[in-house]
Order: sequence, then structure tokens, then C-alpha cells
Amino acid sequence: MDRAGRQVTDVLVVEDDAGEALLVREALAEAGGSALRCHIAVDADSAVRFLWHQDGFTSAPRPRLILLDLNLGATHGLELLARLKSDDDLKTIPVVVLSSSRHPADIHHSYAHHASAYVVKPVSLDDFADMIKVLDACFLRLAEPSLPSLHADGYHHPVPGMHPCAPMPQQERTSSSRT
Repeated sequence: MDRAGRQVTDVLVVEDDAGEALLVREALAEAGGSALRCHIAVDADSAVRFLWHQDGFTSAPRPRLILLDLNLGATHGLELLARLKSDDDLKTIPVVVLSSSRHPADIHHSYAHHASAYVVKPVSLDDFADMIKVLDACFLRLAEPSLPSLHADGYHHPVPGMHPCAPMPQQERTSSSRT
């Protein structure tokens, strides 16, 4: 909770360029106000330590959104995305890839690794701030946050006998098809 009693929303920004990380932080602060807490990971290793609560990040919060740059130096952002989306507890966190690349392979591989969105970084500062406002509205205000992994004694589906992530029974799938 912040000082006004509002729930604090945590966002992890994985960006190795200090200037761009500052732009994201300032645009998020403007868009989300004081109830938003922005964490910056300067490389994939820092992001791994934050997300998996390693080293000095044992009490790091679960981010509601991850903004991921692809070009992180030693470890490519796609490697981090693949690792993140293979973790049962973290794979439900929305990840928006922010990149200067429009290369079809980068876009394809980002979505193939289950990125929630692929956004090309605008060049203009005003356009950049507008982009962050749209991401804030979509992922932090409109969309419901993901929950940590479903454990056997955890969350239950409201329909009796239905597992929260179970596929629809075959009978229901065929009867709901269009005629």
C-alpha cells in the first residue's frame, strides 16, 4: 500500500540502457501515479535474481507486468523470456517486449515464446510517453492481474469438477461451434 492506502503495483523493467530505463520509469510514474513501483533490472542476470528471489532479492515482489528489452548484452531477451515462460509460477505474468527492432524474426520469436505484446520503441519522447500510457491502461488498469501458480490446496475453479486450467470437455467444444 502507498501512503494514500492504494495497492502498490510492481513493474519490472529489464533494460540495459540507463537512459531508456529512466524514460520508462518516468513515463510509468506519470501514467500510473504514486501507486506504481518500478524496478529496473539492467541485464538478464539481474532479472533472474529478482524474479526467482536469489541473492539480494529474496523479498522481491511479484511484478504485475514485465517490460523486456531484447538486446541485453550477454544474454538475449528471448532467452530470458523463454526461461520465464517455462516457469509454472511466473509464466502468467504479462511480458511486453519493447524493442527498437522491427525484424520479423524478433517479432515471431517473441510471440512464439508467449510474449503478451511486441512493441517497437517510438523515437519521439511524446510518442514514447503515449506508448507507456497505453501499456499502463491495458496491462495495469484494465487487465486483471495474474495469480501465482495454482497449487493443489490453492485456487479452485468456480464450476465443480473443473480444474482452473483444464481444457473444455469435447462435448462442450463441439456443441458451441457455429452453425
